[in-house]
Amino acid sequence: MTDRHEYLGGVALDAAQRGRGPYVWRFGVFQRVLHGALAAAFFVLAFTGLPLRFSCVVWAPKLMALWGGARTAGLVHRWAAGVVLACLAVYLGHAAVLLVRAKDRRRLLWGPDSILLQPRDFREFWQMLRWSLGRAPKPKFGRYSYREKFNWLMVILGLGAIAASGLVLWFPEFFGRFLPGVIFNVATLVHSYQVMLLAALIVAYHFFDVHLRASKFPLDGVMFTGRATLGYLEEEHPLVADAIGAGVAGQAPSRRAVPDRVAPRAPRWMELVGTTLGLLLLGLGLLLVVLGLWDALC
Repeated sequence: MTDRHEYLGGVALDAAQRGRGPYVWRFGVFQRVLHGALAAAFFVLAFTGLPLRFSCVVWAPKLMALWGGARTAGLVHRWAAGVVLACLAVYLGHAAVLLVRAKDRRRLLWGPDSILLQPRDFREFWQMLRWSLGRAPKPKFGRYSYREKFNWLMVILGLGAIAASGLVLWFPEFFGRFLPGVIFNVATLVHSYQVMLLAALIVAYHFFDVHLRASKFPLDGVMFTGRATLGYLEEEHPLVADAIGAGVAGQAPSRRAVPDRVAPRAPRWMELVGTTLGLLLLGLGLLLVVLGLWDALC
Protein backbone atom coordinates (compact mmCIF):
# COMPACT_ATOMS: atom_id res chain seq x y z
CA MET A 1 0.00 0.00 0.00
CA THR A 2 2.89 2.39 0.46
CA ASP A 3 4.97 1.96 -2.68
CA ARG A 4 5.17 4.87 -5.13
CA HIS A 5 3.47 7.30 -2.72
CA GLU A 6 4.61 10.81 -1.97
CA TYR A 7 5.84 11.08 1.61
CA LEU A 8 6.15 13.65 4.34
CA GLY A 9 8.07 12.13 7.21
CA GLY A 10 7.24 8.62 6.04
CA VAL A 11 3.49 9.29 5.65
CA ALA A 12 1.70 9.62 2.30
CA LEU A 13 1.00 13.28 1.49
CA ASP A 14 -2.50 12.37 0.36
CA ALA A 15 -4.57 11.31 3.38
CA ALA A 16 -6.86 9.28 1.10
CA GLN A 17 -3.89 6.98 0.35
CA ARG A 18 -3.19 6.19 4.01
CA GLY A 19 -4.45 3.17 5.88
CA ARG A 20 -5.10 -0.43 4.96
CA GLY A 21 -6.46 -1.39 1.58
CA PRO A 22 -8.10 -1.96 -0.74
CA TYR A 23 -8.97 1.27 -2.51
CA VAL A 24 -12.68 2.05 -2.70
CA TRP A 25 -14.50 4.43 -5.06
CA ARG A 26 -15.98 7.42 -3.20
CA PHE A 27 -16.71 9.97 -5.94
CA GLY A 28 -17.67 9.50 -9.57
CA VAL A 29 -16.38 11.36 -12.61
CA PHE A 30 -19.34 13.77 -12.63
CA GLN A 31 -18.70 14.96 -9.08
CA ARG A 32 -14.95 15.30 -9.60
CA VAL A 33 -15.21 17.24 -12.88
CA LEU A 34 -17.87 19.56 -11.44
CA HIS A 35 -15.80 20.16 -8.31
CA GLY A 36 -12.72 20.93 -10.39
CA ALA A 37 -14.55 23.32 -12.70
CA LEU A 38 -16.14 25.17 -9.77
CA ALA A 39 -12.83 25.43 -7.89
CA ALA A 40 -10.99 26.80 -10.93
CA ALA A 41 -13.78 29.26 -11.79
CA PHE A 42 -14.06 30.45 -8.20
CA PHE A 43 -10.38 31.34 -7.94
CA VAL A 44 -10.43 33.09 -11.33
CA LEU A 45 -13.48 35.09 -10.20
CA ALA A 46 -11.82 36.01 -6.93
CA PHE A 47 -8.48 37.08 -8.39
CA THR A 48 -10.10 39.09 -11.19
CA GLY A 49 -12.87 40.57 -9.05
CA LEU A 50 -10.87 41.75 -6.05
CA PRO A 51 -8.62 44.18 -7.98
CA LEU A 52 -11.65 45.44 -9.92
CA ARG A 53 -13.62 46.12 -6.74
CA PHE A 54 -10.83 47.25 -4.39
CA SER A 55 -8.54 49.27 -6.61
CA CYS A 56 -7.13 51.36 -3.75
CA VAL A 57 -4.77 48.71 -2.34
CA VAL A 58 -1.17 48.73 -3.46
CA TRP A 59 -1.20 45.26 -5.04
CA ALA A 60 -4.37 45.80 -7.12
CA PRO A 61 -2.68 47.48 -10.15
CA LYS A 62 -0.02 44.76 -10.23
CA LEU A 63 -2.61 41.99 -10.15
CA MET A 64 -4.67 43.81 -12.76
CA ALA A 65 -1.63 44.06 -15.01
CA LEU A 66 -1.20 40.27 -14.87
CA TRP A 67 -4.62 39.94 -16.51
CA GLY A 68 -3.74 42.51 -19.19
CA GLY A 69 -5.69 45.44 -17.76
CA ALA A 70 -9.14 46.15 -16.36
CA ARG A 71 -10.97 45.39 -19.61
CA THR A 72 -9.40 41.96 -20.01
CA ALA A 73 -9.87 41.19 -16.32
CA GLY A 74 -13.56 42.06 -16.67
CA LEU A 75 -13.95 39.75 -19.68
CA VAL A 76 -12.17 36.89 -17.91
CA HIS A 77 -14.34 37.52 -14.85
CA ARG A 78 -17.51 37.18 -16.91
CA TRP A 79 -16.29 34.02 -18.63
CA ALA A 80 -15.57 32.47 -15.23
CA ALA A 81 -19.00 33.59 -14.03
CA GLY A 82 -20.50 31.78 -16.99
CA VAL A 83 -18.69 28.59 -15.93
CA VAL A 84 -20.10 28.89 -12.40
CA LEU A 85 -23.63 29.45 -13.72
CA ALA A 86 -23.25 26.46 -16.04
CA CYS A 87 -22.00 24.28 -13.16
CA LEU A 88 -24.93 25.33 -10.96
CA ALA A 89 -27.37 24.61 -13.79
CA VAL A 90 -25.84 21.20 -14.50
CA TYR A 91 -25.79 20.32 -10.80
CA LEU A 92 -29.41 21.33 -10.24
CA GLY A 93 -30.45 19.55 -13.44
CA HIS A 94 -28.64 16.40 -12.36
CA ALA A 95 -30.31 16.58 -8.94
CA ALA A 96 -33.72 17.01 -10.58
CA VAL A 97 -33.16 13.95 -12.78
CA LEU A 98 -32.15 11.88 -9.76
CA LEU A 99 -35.24 13.05 -7.89
CA VAL A 100 -37.57 12.21 -10.79
CA ARG A 101 -36.04 8.77 -11.32
CA ALA A 102 -35.77 7.87 -7.64
CA LYS A 103 -37.91 4.95 -6.51
CA ASP A 104 -37.86 6.26 -2.94
CA ARG A 105 -37.66 10.05 -3.00
CA ARG A 106 -37.97 10.34 0.76
CA ARG A 107 -34.90 8.17 1.23
CA LEU A 108 -33.01 10.14 -1.43
CA LEU A 109 -33.69 13.44 0.34
CA TRP A 110 -33.83 12.27 3.95
CA GLY A 111 -31.96 8.96 3.97
CA PRO A 112 -28.52 8.16 5.39
CA ASP A 113 -26.76 9.08 2.13
CA SER A 114 -28.45 12.48 1.73
CA ILE A 115 -26.32 15.64 1.58
CA LEU A 116 -29.09 17.64 3.29
CA LEU A 117 -28.77 18.60 6.95
CA GLN A 118 -30.98 16.45 9.19
CA PRO A 119 -31.76 16.29 12.93
CA ARG A 120 -29.15 13.57 13.46
CA ASP A 121 -26.46 15.93 12.14
CA PHE A 122 -27.15 18.35 14.98
CA ARG A 123 -27.02 15.48 17.45
CA GLU A 124 -23.66 14.39 15.97
CA PHE A 125 -22.40 17.97 16.24
CA TRP A 126 -23.30 18.05 19.92
CA GLN A 127 -21.74 14.62 20.45
CA MET A 128 -18.58 15.80 18.69
CA LEU A 129 -18.34 18.73 21.08
CA ARG A 130 -18.73 16.37 24.05
CA TRP A 131 -16.16 13.98 22.55
CA SER A 132 -13.64 16.83 22.28
CA LEU A 133 -14.08 17.31 26.05
CA GLY A 134 -13.78 13.60 26.79
CA ARG A 135 -17.45 13.32 27.74
CA ALA A 136 -18.75 11.08 24.94
CA PRO A 137 -17.58 8.59 22.31
CA LYS A 138 -16.69 9.97 18.90
CA PRO A 139 -19.74 9.96 16.59
CA LYS A 140 -19.73 7.60 13.63
CA PHE A 141 -20.37 9.44 10.39
CA GLY A 142 -22.08 8.08 7.32
CA ARG A 143 -21.45 9.09 3.73
CA TYR A 144 -21.40 12.78 4.65
CA SER A 145 -20.64 14.24 8.06
CA TYR A 146 -22.39 17.32 9.43
CA ARG A 147 -19.26 19.32 8.54
CA GLU A 148 -19.47 18.34 4.87
CA LYS A 149 -23.21 19.01 4.75
CA PHE A 150 -22.82 22.44 6.33
CA ASN A 151 -20.01 23.32 3.94
CA TRP A 152 -22.08 22.17 0.95
CA LEU A 153 -25.03 24.28 2.09
CA MET A 154 -22.90 27.39 2.63
CA VAL A 155 -21.23 27.02 -0.78
CA ILE A 156 -24.59 26.57 -2.54
CA LEU A 157 -26.10 29.60 -0.76
CA GLY A 158 -22.94 31.68 -1.24
CA LEU A 159 -22.61 30.90 -4.93
CA GLY A 160 -26.33 31.54 -5.36
CA ALA A 161 -26.00 35.00 -3.81
CA ILE A 162 -22.89 35.77 -5.86
CA ALA A 163 -24.54 34.57 -9.07
CA ALA A 164 -27.78 36.50 -8.49
CA SER A 165 -26.04 39.77 -7.60
CA GLY A 166 -23.53 39.29 -10.41
CA LEU A 167 -26.27 38.88 -13.00
CA VAL A 168 -27.89 42.14 -11.84
CA LEU A 169 -24.56 43.94 -12.27
CA TRP A 170 -23.79 42.17 -15.55
CA PHE A 171 -27.09 43.14 -17.23
CA PRO A 172 -28.12 46.46 -15.61
CA GLU A 173 -30.17 47.59 -18.62
CA PHE A 174 -32.36 44.50 -18.43
CA PHE A 175 -32.89 44.44 -14.67
CA GLY A 176 -33.24 48.23 -14.53
CA ARG A 177 -36.54 47.91 -16.37
CA PHE A 178 -38.34 46.47 -13.37
CA LEU A 179 -36.01 46.83 -10.35
CA PRO A 180 -35.46 50.03 -8.30
CA GLY A 181 -32.06 51.70 -8.52
CA VAL A 182 -31.17 50.89 -4.92
CA ILE A 183 -30.99 47.19 -5.87
CA PHE A 184 -27.80 47.86 -7.84
CA ASN A 185 -26.11 49.35 -4.78
CA VAL A 186 -27.20 46.34 -2.72
CA ALA A 187 -26.01 43.96 -5.44
CA THR A 188 -22.59 45.64 -5.52
CA LEU A 189 -22.16 45.22 -1.76
CA VAL A 190 -23.48 41.65 -1.72
CA HIS A 191 -21.38 40.61 -4.69
CA SER A 192 -18.09 41.96 -3.38
CA TYR A 193 -18.34 41.03 0.28
CA GLN A 194 -20.01 37.67 -0.31
CA VAL A 195 -16.92 36.62 -2.26
CA MET A 196 -14.73 37.43 0.73
CA LEU A 197 -17.09 35.62 3.09
CA LEU A 198 -17.17 32.57 0.83
CA ALA A 199 -13.38 32.64 0.47
CA ALA A 200 -13.03 32.81 4.25
CA LEU A 201 -15.45 29.88 4.61
CA ILE A 202 -13.63 27.79 2.03
CA VAL A 203 -10.18 28.43 3.49
CA ALA A 204 -10.95 28.65 7.21
CA TYR A 205 -13.55 25.87 7.27
CA HIS A 206 -13.46 23.68 4.18
CA PHE A 207 -9.68 23.68 3.72
CA PHE A 208 -9.06 23.11 7.41
CA ASP A 209 -11.61 20.32 7.73
CA VAL A 210 -10.69 18.55 4.50
CA HIS A 211 -6.94 19.14 4.31
CA LEU A 212 -5.33 20.76 7.33
CA ARG A 213 -6.62 18.70 10.24
CA ALA A 214 -3.91 16.74 12.02
CA SER A 215 -5.23 13.42 10.69
CA LYS A 216 -5.25 14.69 7.09
CA PHE A 217 -2.43 17.23 6.87
CA PRO A 218 -1.33 18.42 4.38
CA LEU A 219 -3.80 17.17 1.79
CA ASP A 220 -6.83 14.99 1.12
CA GLY A 221 -6.90 14.20 -2.58
CA VAL A 222 -9.96 11.96 -2.66
CA MET A 223 -11.80 14.46 -4.88
CA PHE A 224 -8.93 14.39 -7.38
CA THR A 225 -8.63 10.61 -7.74
CA GLY A 226 -12.17 9.68 -6.66
CA ARG A 227 -10.91 6.85 -4.47
CA ALA A 228 -9.63 6.26 -0.95
CA THR A 229 -8.37 3.34 1.09
CA LEU A 230 -10.75 1.35 3.23
CA GLY A 231 -8.68 2.47 6.23
CA TYR A 232 -9.44 6.09 5.32
CA LEU A 233 -13.16 5.35 5.23
CA GLU A 234 -12.96 3.55 8.57
CA GLU A 235 -11.52 6.74 10.06
CA GLU A 236 -13.63 9.38 8.30
CA HIS A 237 -16.86 7.56 7.39
CA PRO A 238 -17.03 4.44 9.57
CA LEU A 239 -20.70 3.66 8.84
CA VAL A 240 -19.89 3.45 5.13
CA ALA A 241 -16.81 1.31 5.84
CA ASP A 242 -18.86 -1.02 8.05
CA ALA A 243 -21.50 -1.40 5.33
CA ILE A 244 -19.02 -2.32 2.58
CA GLY A 245 -16.21 -3.86 4.64
CA ALA A 246 -17.33 -7.47 4.36
CA GLY A 247 -18.16 -7.16 0.68
CA VAL A 248 -14.78 -5.94 -0.57
CA ALA A 249 -12.96 -9.18 0.22
CA GLY A 250 -12.13 -10.84 -3.08
CA GLN A 251 -14.03 -8.24 -5.09
CA ALA A 252 -12.45 -7.44 -8.44
CA PRO A 253 -11.52 -3.75 -8.86
CA SER A 254 -14.02 -1.79 -10.94
CA ARG A 255 -12.52 0.63 -13.45
CA ARG A 256 -15.88 2.38 -13.59
CA ALA A 257 -16.19 4.92 -10.77
CA VAL A 258 -19.07 3.32 -8.85
CA PRO A 259 -19.22 4.52 -5.22
CA ASP A 260 -18.44 1.81 -2.62
CA ARG A 261 -17.00 -0.56 -5.20
CA VAL A 262 -13.39 -1.69 -4.99
CA ALA A 263 -11.25 0.57 -7.17
CA PRO A 264 -7.89 0.08 -8.85
CA ARG A 265 -5.13 2.27 -7.56
CA ALA A 266 -4.92 5.67 -9.23
CA PRO A 267 -2.28 5.99 -11.96
CA ARG A 268 0.96 7.66 -10.97
CA TRP A 269 0.24 10.73 -13.11
CA MET A 270 -3.14 11.21 -11.41
CA GLU A 271 -1.58 11.03 -7.96
CA LEU A 272 1.06 13.61 -8.92
CA VAL A 273 -1.44 15.93 -10.61
CA GLY A 274 -3.87 15.66 -7.69
CA THR A 275 -1.17 16.36 -5.10
CA THR A 276 0.23 19.29 -7.08
CA LEU A 277 -3.17 20.87 -7.76
CA GLY A 278 -4.29 20.34 -4.18
CA LEU A 279 -1.26 22.08 -2.71
CA LEU A 280 -1.53 24.86 -5.32
CA LEU A 281 -5.18 25.52 -4.46
CA LEU A 282 -4.35 25.52 -0.76
CA GLY A 283 -1.71 28.17 -1.39
CA LEU A 284 -4.06 30.26 -3.53
CA GLY A 285 -6.74 30.03 -0.90
CA LEU A 286 -4.45 31.29 1.84
CA LEU A 287 -3.29 34.11 -0.45
CA LEU A 288 -6.90 35.00 -1.17
CA VAL A 289 -7.70 35.37 2.52
CA VAL A 290 -4.64 37.60 3.02
CA LEU A 291 -5.65 39.84 0.11
CA GLY A 292 -9.24 39.91 1.31
CA LEU A 293 -8.21 41.06 4.78
CA TRP A 294 -5.98 43.65 3.18
CA ASP A 295 -8.94 44.86 1.15
CA ALA A 296 -11.13 45.08 4.23
CA LEU A 297 -8.67 47.53 5.78
CA CYS A 298 -8.52 49.66 2.65
